Amino acid sequence: MGMTMTQKILAAHAGLESVCAGQLIEANLDMVLANDITGPVAIHEVERLNKKNVFDKDKIALVPDHFTPNKDIKSAEHCKCVREFAKKHDITNYFEIGEMGIEHALLPEKGLIVAGETCIGADSHTCTYGALGAFSTGVGSTDMGAGMMTGKAWFKVPSAIRFVLRGKPKKWVSGKDVILHIIGMIGVDGALYKSMEFVGDGIKNLTMDDRFTIANMAIEAGAKNGIFPVDELTIAYMKEHSRKNYTVYEADEDAEYDETYVIDLDQLEPTVAFPHLPENTKTVKEAGEVKIDQVVIGSCTNGRIDDLRAAAAVLKGRHVAEGMRCIIFPATQSIYLQAIEEGLIQTFILAGAVVSTPTCGPCLGGHMGILAAGERAVSTTNRNFVGRMGHVDSEIYLASPAVAAASAVLGKIAEPAELGL
Repeated sequence: MGMTMTQKILAAHAGLESVCAGQLIEANLDMVLANDITGPVAIHEVERLNKKNVFDKDKIALVPDHFTPNKDIKSAEHCKCVREFAKKHDITNYFEIGEMGIEHALLPEKGLIVAGETCIGADSHTCTYGALGAFSTGVGSTDMGAGMMTGKAWFKVPSAIRFVLRGKPKKWVSGKDVILHIIGMIGVDGALYKSMEFVGDGIKNLTMDDRFTIANMAIEAGAKNGIFPVDELTIAYMKEHSRKNYTVYEADEDAEYDETYVIDLDQLEPTVAFPHLPENTKTVKEAGEVKIDQVVIGSCTNGRIDDLRAAAAVLKGRHVAEGMRCIIFPATQSIYLQAIEEGLIQTFILAGAVVSTPTCGPCLGGHMGILAAGERAVSTTNRNFVGRMGHVDSEIYLASPAVAAASAVLGKIAEPAELGL
């Protein structure tokens, strides 16, 4: 019986010739990741074990990004805990203020993850790295702590769903619209503990930033991971960002899939997820008159340079609506600098937006954009659960950067076409 991409990667890292769905394996890890919320929990557990060394100081990444810059004393103490642990164990990949970024944008940018590798992270959106042809998934803090000490993790091998992407997206339709459409189609538990494998000739029409966005939100369909095949664009990205050797795994022709869905990219429209689940999707045309108070553009889902370019293309020469709060978060310092050099930051400021240092703050209702009761936000983040970005009586509408920017200008959910773009 043939294997999927994910199954092949897991088999190789478990030292097995083959694996099958449902099989329990112990696999070697190429990267273990934690942030300032999940890291301290793992670190305290590790310290209880009195382990003197981590398994490999080069294969651990610690990225304080959720409540940084520190929003209060408690968050400062959490970051101090992570900082001191990184220093004690001489962790190579520790990134904080000045060279920081949102973890799931930062690790690929730094070349720490490449095709064929395994990565666990104590953050559910660790599945982002499947865009590079790697197996990456979120785990609990204790599992992450054990991974830091042993370099191994237990997995139940997932079955898979295949998504065949065909054609080319229309103007203003991005990876965010693709994954929102898919989640709306299969539901938030439609891929529960399964691998979402994206294939088809339409992939060549998706940028790497599109692919990162799609893989990032695989967890929002309940998936164990999302993964893309390695093509010329993937290889070019890895060569630009990494010196690591990569391994290309391809699914066998007789690999088994629980289901196969065909997505015609040229039929997709700008899409929004209404409160309070990512599956509650409508096209912008179907949205009706939904007035909003705030727009957030950024996060590990949509804070990369392509996202900022799309938002700037909509905002250039325009101004956000009166009373509108538009907050923009470049995902890393490098992206921030590139946005400055390209004039995007000037465009945002002239449009009446505010630009922040990289942080996860507003996405999880931590800081830098909390919503009050009755307020509505269009956000390029990945979740719109009750109370996710503030008060339980607030509402979050998930959308692409282009839709978010158009909505900021018009003060309601809108697409760029309504601005004549």
